[in-house]
Amino acid sequence: MDLVSVVCRRRHLSRRTEQAYRFWIRSYIHFHHRQHPRVLGPNGIVAFINHLATARSVAASTQSQALNALLFLYRDVLEMEVGHLGGLRRVQRRDRLPVVLTMDEVSAVLAQMDGIPGLMAHLLYGSGLRVTECMTLRIKDLDPQAGLIHVRAGKGGKDRTTVLPSRLQQAIQRQLLRVAGLHRQDIARGAGFAPLPDALSRKYPSASQSLAWQFVFPSRVVRTCPQTGRRLRWHASESGVQMAFKAALAEAQIAKHASVHTLRHSFATHLLAAGTDIRTIQLLLGHRNLKTTMIYTHVEQAVRKTVSPLDRLNMN
Repeated sequence: MDLVSVVCRRRHLSRRTEQAYRFWIRSYIHFHHRQHPRVLGPNGIVAFINHLATARSVAASTQSQALNALLFLYRDVLEMEVGHLGGLRRVQRRDRLPVVLTMDEVSAVLAQMDGIPGLMAHLLYGSGLRVTECMTLRIKDLDPQAGLIHVRAGKGGKDRTTVLPSRLQQAIQRQLLRVAGLHRQDIARGAGFAPLPDALSRKYPSASQSLAWQFVFPSRVVRTCPQTGRRLRWHASESGVQMAFKAALAEAQIAKHASVHTLRHSFATHLLAAGTDIRTIQLLLGHRNLKTTMIYTHVEQAVRKTVSPLDRLNMN
């Protein structure tokens, strides 16, 4: 499994992708009674993937993720040719529309949230960020005067720029002052380091302790890095804002099956309703394919332009 991590980092895959791949590779090995994948050969893939579809009834996206993990294992880690996988049973992918809150519902939910989770939620809706992108923002990524956020290495390893709402500028400035004060305290205690991506910690040894590289939403605890011995302050956990959003949804008495990621869907849908062109929304969201962004036109326009036949009845 260590070799899997090495290859993942060599190919600059995200930490989440690495974790997912390791999980499915372990599951694959346990399914085949701990036989080595090299002994099983690619034929073992079909049995495992079909097991996920039939016995475990997983979603199409889950099955695809597992298959990608095993193809990565054989092609990139073990350097074995996979060839054609005959007899593979693929779960049919369902076209699902994203859950979207109305502007009144967003306002009601955000009104129930305060503190750091509240600021995070406002930022998710106001900028269209993914939760992970919000958690991993660094101070250097914010440009409050220009009203911009620079997202580094988002989904797919892509950089992009999105908007920083003017309504949040004062709150963001207060948060940055709080982080700066916390950073000074950490330095005084012999800490003050933030984890750096890739090999930047070797290329720029002092950057890790600079204020610019600190997370906008830092963790409450400092952890010691086993490799370097440095005392690092990572970013806050995603679970904090997720739990706060669920509680706010209940307080606002909104029955939709929404998650904190729904704020990103709502950002796109409300921009579209306000007349923002689809290409701009694609750039703000960081979608590689315009088809991904086009789903919001189905959410917004198809229903809005349709009048129910009941409303046309003359019931006097």
